[in-house]
Amino acid sequence: MNKSIIFHDIIDAVERLRGVANRTPVLTSRVLNELSRQQVYLKCENFQRGGAFKFRGAYNALSKLSEEEKKRGVIAFSSGNHAQGVALACKILDVQATIVMPNDTPDIKIEAVQNYGGNVLFFDRHKESREVIASQYSEEHGMAIIPPFDHPDVIAGAGTAAYELMQEHPFLEHLVTPVGGGGLISGTALAGKGMNPRVKIHGVEPEGADDVRMSMLQGERVRIDPPNTIADGLRTQQVGERNFPIIQQMVHEVVTVSEEEIEVAMRFAMIRLKIVIEPSSAVALAAVMFRKFQIEKGSCIGVILSGGNVEL
Repeated sequence: MNKSIIFHDIIDAVERLRGVANRTPVLTSRVLNELSRQQVYLKCENFQRGGAFKFRGAYNALSKLSEEEKKRGVIAFSSGNHAQGVALACKILDVQATIVMPNDTPDIKIEAVQNYGGNVLFFDRHKESREVIASQYSEEHGMAIIPPFDHPDVIAGAGTAAYELMQEHPFLEHLVTPVGGGGLISGTALAGKGMNPRVKIHGVEPEGADDVRMSMLQGERVRIDPPNTIADGLRTQQVGERNFPIIQQMVHEVVTVSEEEIEVAMRFAMIRLKIVIEPSSAVALAAVMFRKFQIEKGSCIGVILSGGNVEL
């Protein structure tokens, strides 16, 4: 699959998801604005179906499969949110889902996949390759693979969150997202730049999982050892092959936050914003709170809070 993704693909995904995905709310906070010295608009994908933005890409990709492909079922691999998104989309579309998940995935995410009717195959992220397992299973059972980020329809679906945010607040000057495999930030970049070429795209990674930041510095995809971070959804070892060129061309910068800063941001969201966000989502909020970006004071910033699936 070598199809390139364009802005029109995101428009198509918006229509495909209309009435299916939640149009999630955008929150503001006076306290956050004072802390960051910016005007911040939070796109709350923690209120998305399945608890994260991943449902958008999963449903968009699955809905484009042929009837024959749907009958054979699909296989995906994910640490949790993509797994839940695929399982839920499959339940809606009456497709059988099999998900390859790390054996250290939080129980809440495993239970959610199973409650949606998905079959779970566990693997050891330190010894096995989830891509290899999914590929072998796909060949044996004739299933289509729905990867978590390195897929044009998944990227286009992910971009619909930023499209909605920019549609409601077209004056935004910056967009901030967490960065794992690159699906959300590449979709956000395509959507944001498609609506306003001058908007700047910023990504955030945990300090110990900064493969995308290093890849941008070195000009090629860098693969790292399995990272250890509370942000389990961002523990990818290498940015996606289709995602990286988009990031190189359209993303202004990728910064990092510490584990302590992630936890502070989660606590701030619960106490001051009255919402629950997961660590992978909190990296973006942390970067804004701790002023990690070289952004002019008083700028208008849109932040994608990617999800809220966390074990309390």
